[in-house]
Amino acid sequence: MQLAIRLAGLTSIFVASVAIPSFAQRNETKATDADTPLHLLQPDYPVPYGLVSIENTTNVLNRVYDYLQHVTPAQLVDKQTNKTITDYSKIDAHSTFAKADFRLTSYEWGVTYAAFLQASEATGDHKYKAYTDERLRFLAEIAPHFQPLLTADPKNRLAMRAFLAPHALDDGGALTAAMIKSLRGGNTASLRPLVDHFLNYILTKEHRLSDGTLARNRPQANSLWLDDLFMAVPAIAQMGKLTGDKKYYDEAVKQVLQFSKRMFNPDKGLYMHGWVEGMTAHPQFHWARANGWAILTKVELLEVLPENHPQRAKILELLRAHVQGLTSYQSGSGFWHQLIDRNDSYLETSATAIYTYCITRAINKGWIDRLAYAPACLLAWNAVTTKVNPKGQVEGTCVGTGMGFEPAFYYHRPISPYAAHGYGPVILAASEIINLLKKNQFEINDSSVQLLLKK
Repeated sequence: MQLAIRLAGLTSIFVASVAIPSFAQRNETKATDADTPLHLLQPDYPVPYGLVSIENTTNVLNRVYDYLQHVTPAQLVDKQTNKTITDYSKIDAHSTFAKADFRLTSYEWGVTYAAFLQASEATGDHKYKAYTDERLRFLAEIAPHFQPLLTADPKNRLAMRAFLAPHALDDGGALTAAMIKSLRGGNTASLRPLVDHFLNYILTKEHRLSDGTLARNRPQANSLWLDDLFMAVPAIAQMGKLTGDKKYYDEAVKQVLQFSKRMFNPDKGLYMHGWVEGMTAHPQFHWARANGWAILTKVELLEVLPENHPQRAKILELLRAHVQGLTSYQSGSGFWHQLIDRNDSYLETSATAIYTYCITRAINKGWIDRLAYAPACLLAWNAVTTKVNPKGQVEGTCVGTGMGFEPAFYYHRPISPYAAHGYGPVILAASEIINLLKKNQFEINDSSVQLLLKK
């Protein structure tokens, strides 16, 4: 018994320094069945495997926070003199954001802002919430000074041009959702005018199919982008929570169901990335991050959708089917592939982090079976931690990606630590893993990670 415990304990602290070239390769042992309990031998894991601690998870979270706090200043400068602008009444066409690694108004940063709010809830540390509240307050203060400049010259590439004069849902949908969450969390900044502005764009100006499904006219006429679920639905749903108006919940649910009717493959439990109305056949490329936005949308919607909403059961059923599909494709290293069902495509970080968060959140909310899915979450989180470098940068993230209808497009998208898509998901994943560990205990049982049930 003591030998079993010692060998199992090794599993929980093992960190591989070099990835093995093939999962089929194994180190042979000279031990025999007669003299050694072979089932307790140490496997050759290519990533950390075993138990996860709140302390180590918080350390990863802090590393990311320290990096982002340093490289995303909430400042304006004059493009000609590079002097910092502190008097916002003097904002003009030469005013721009201070040099930073990431854009403070991108949809990716909308995810990051919302993620830091959840990090504060999970850890009790106010600094994460302050990061979000301070930057959103900054945007609320400068926006009224940019708006008249944009009205006078709509072609001027001003600092907040995309949000103030949007042409697509990703110009501000995720950012708007974060603003509403910040308002609900007590931020006193004048964010409501910005929220109302972008909700009006989503509800009245974005292109739609004849049945009201949100769509784009690129790359083809009447194209559905799976990504657009996340670029619109969380903001709409959050508006329902903020105002109590049922119409927002109804619109949010309608979008999820109408996208899913066209794009969800129930046999695989996965969504296709793009759907074009004019096609007689619909090629299915199950791009990982788009599936991430889709499952995150369902989690976000269920968070605020009233328990008595008539369509709640359908959204929950879709979430469970998606979780089952995704977990069936998780790789042996804990990551998911760029094209989920094609294991010769590369392993991608941002999608893995989104799935880690969403599946863990669903467990913590009681929406899915914790016994069945919690170990997969710890495996995924262990994988994600290997992609947070000592500086706090997130590596292995696919850059922004349009819609394609052949595999090479997805297989060869570049990766970069400056692809902003990875940061919010990693923060979300860390926060929810902390919540999972607060409520549950795990053990190594016959060398595998298991949820420890109270007897």
